[in-house]
Amino acid sequence: MALHPLLNIGVIVIIIGMVITLLYFKISKQRSKNVVSKGSPAVWHDQYYSIEQMTTYVKEFLHEHVNENLYARGLSGEELRRRNNKRLELKRALKGCVYGDIQDKQFVKDLIYDLLQQTYGLTEEHMNQIIPFEDVDRCTDQDLFEIILFINKQHHGLNTLSHLIQTYHLDCPMYSSENGDVESYRITAEDIRRIYQKEARTLSFEQKLHIIVQRIYQSYKGFSVIDEIRDMRIDGVSGGVSGHPAWTSMMDLAGQMTGEPIQERNTIPKSYDSIWIFYRGKSIHLSFLSFGSEQELKRVCQNIYKYNNPGQLSETVGYKVNEMKDGSRVVVVRPHFAESWAFFVRKFDIPRATLESLIQDPNAEMVIGLLKYLMKGARITAITGQQGSGKTTLLMALVKHIYGTLTLRVQEMAFELHLRKIYPYRNILSFRETDHIRGQDGLDVQKKTDGAVNIIGEAATDPVASWVIQSAQVASLFTLFTHHAKTFKDLVFSLRNSLLKTGVFSNEHIAEQQVVNVIGFDVHLRMDRNGHRYIERITECIPLEGAPTFEARNIIEYRDGAYWAGSRLSERSVRDMIEHMTVQDTSNFYAFMDQHWRGDLGD
Repeated sequence: MALHPLLNIGVIVIIIGMVITLLYFKISKQRSKNVVSKGSPAVWHDQYYSIEQMTTYVKEFLHEHVNENLYARGLSGEELRRRNNKRLELKRALKGCVYGDIQDKQFVKDLIYDLLQQTYGLTEEHMNQIIPFEDVDRCTDQDLFEIILFINKQHHGLNTLSHLIQTYHLDCPMYSSENGDVESYRITAEDIRRIYQKEARTLSFEQKLHIIVQRIYQSYKGFSVIDEIRDMRIDGVSGGVSGHPAWTSMMDLAGQMTGEPIQERNTIPKSYDSIWIFYRGKSIHLSFLSFGSEQELKRVCQNIYKYNNPGQLSETVGYKVNEMKDGSRVVVVRPHFAESWAFFVRKFDIPRATLESLIQDPNAEMVIGLLKYLMKGARITAITGQQGSGKTTLLMALVKHIYGTLTLRVQEMAFELHLRKIYPYRNILSFRETDHIRGQDGLDVQKKTDGAVNIIGEAATDPVASWVIQSAQVASLFTLFTHHAKTFKDLVFSLRNSLLKTGVFSNEHIAEQQVVNVIGFDVHLRMDRNGHRYIERITECIPLEGAPTFEARNIIEYRDGAYWAGSRLSERSVRDMIEHMTVQDTSNFYAFMDQHWRGDLGD
């Protein structure tokens, strides 16, 4: 049945009215989005030339560029292919830079630089409005620090932070009333302003823009204020590990307990004010830097561990251990597993992982020589020491001196050794624990992979420690592993207890005998209070019959700042080592021992 003409006209009018209304609201919404101020044009102008507004501009541009429908533009086949390749390259870089890939980071920064330079209408006046380069008193501590980093990075690259610490002696212990007169390592706002007075120079328009681009990048795709720090050649960086957790209830409780007024409580550092670096064995607090908010610290924690999709960090899965694209180990924790959001990035200096670079105290050649022959002689060796003492790096260096004809199989909690990056022509395969594959299961698989040398990143659990002993007995030529034992006796007892707890043995004496018959040597590392790392001792385990099951003999000891020869190697060890060496290495080994341990070899 046909509609009345007047009714048709009415429907059309209603539809037109609806369209006009929708267009009106869309235009109004866009205008309100673009107008960033409630006040005068001058206020709008000020906010337009700000890091926040420029970051929003960059985000929207890149989002539209990545998601643009190129097919709707009627491009030719070649042009379509070219633009699509560029878009895919940008999409890949935007993803890769979050994983710690420095090349992808530079690609994205270059694009942001070109975008702002060509489309944002920046002038010299605008640059100084965004960051007050010409007025030091108005600069924040973060502004000055980032300017200092930029200036020095032109000459020192990724060694910039190390250069500044060494030049201005920023790794010296200091006392602070804020810490209750406790000695600590801190870089303060006063240090930064003192350094700036010496480093300051006139910056060009382009240099200022590069600094602004870095600030935009780190708040968009980077890791906030630690973005450039993370790239530097230091031992590591962490955040969220000091200050009060950002919970109002806890702050109120702290105030009630100390009787502090509310104004003073607000000056107490929060967890998001916590940034620490690990430099040459020293934990140094960058007290002048802050993430600014709990939300920003949370954002960094949620992004920094995402390389290779390790799974979601959640309240039920309160921590993640992973690696970043550059080989750094990253650990992230969150409430309620931890009292606050926190992360720990541990870097390993792969290019410098050589015995000669790691061991440099007087008589170092004796230590280096013995370690080389322990590897050539296929000795089961434990590398022990406290956290940060250099166990992983030493293990990397020792692999160089294992005969290249031997196959290596590695088991780790997270990929840290990266031996195939250092030795790409060696037969090496690494395994790690996952949410569904335990370390013990991975070790069981290793038995079936033709491995001559088993390397255990860390014997941290009873099943893995137990497997170290079992595999050393039957599954491989020899084994290398790290452990946190403080003394050789602690090492033996810890491994013995692991055998008992896992049910491999039920008799304590027999379990201990099994351990001492397997463990050949213990290389124990130390780090003094000034961050100096050294090998405290190299100990040989001598199995004994009867009630005492073993004797620990120190072959080399560190005393008074130098290495000294101790007891001679046992006849048993010498005999077993030369069975695995080439004729030439055997001859060199005898000469080496005669040089440093005069007299007959062995007992």
